Amino acid sequence: MNVLVWGENRHEQVEPHVREIYPDGMHETIAAGIRENLEATVTTTTLDEPEHGLTEEVLADTDVLVWWGHAAHGEVEDKVVDRVYQHVLAGMGLVVLHSGHWSKIFGKLMGTTCTLRWRSERDRELVWTVAPTHPIAQGVPHPIVIEQQEMYGEYFDIPVPDELVFVSSFSGGEVFRSGCTFRRGHGKIFYFSPGDQDYPVYHHKDVRKVIANGVAWARSDRPERAVPTLLRYETGDFFNGHGYTGPIEEPADA
Repeated sequence: MNVLVWGENRHEQVEPHVREIYPDGMHETIAAGIRENLEATVTTTTLDEPEHGLTEEVLADTDVLVWWGHAAHGEVEDKVVDRVYQHVLAGMGLVVLHSGHWSKIFGKLMGTTCTLRWRSERDRELVWTVAPTHPIAQGVPHPIVIEQQEMYGEYFDIPVPDELVFVSSFSGGEVFRSGCTFRRGHGKIFYFSPGDQDYPVYHHKDVRKVIANGVAWARSDRPERAVPTLLRYETGDFFNGHGYTGPIEEPADA
């Protein structure tokens, strides 16, 4: 399995307290947690790389993309977002972490604002498993206790998840759908909210386990990557579609 961890890598460059928590960058800490829990080839890339490190060649060789962003969502080029979007529809897995809920790619896939309630005052977060037989929940305690974390609360403006795996509660009384799965085209998506840059959440062994489980679940078992297409079938022929691959276009002189 080839896993690519994409990190914005901006807070670590300009905020000393974040750099102290994540001296090699959050993306490297997230990648290390995946390697600890999963047999996979795990590499990293960042926003400031050419094409944000997400070239066609790189994405074609990526089974699962893990995404963390926060302060520079707007700097991600639309053409790169479109490229990632097509690969997800074709079967590439996507794991979106924490403030990646407001990334261009997550919003494009969800079709909603993806807004929520938040507060950063060192709340305790309890991550409760609500789907104990789900593969992403295997090997993690119920609940996961995170002593200090940013609060994310409802209402979270996302489509109804295909599966709700985790729900979080906070010391202020709020609750949040913190672990959700979605399917778009042939691709599987897992959103997991714990992991603000101001707290050492990605060093937490149980959080690392959940992310690795999410990566394993999001990997497609399809033999080839392909976007679903519109095809015409003759009566009695169930296998050999042909013709259209998208919406019918009007002739230029119509």
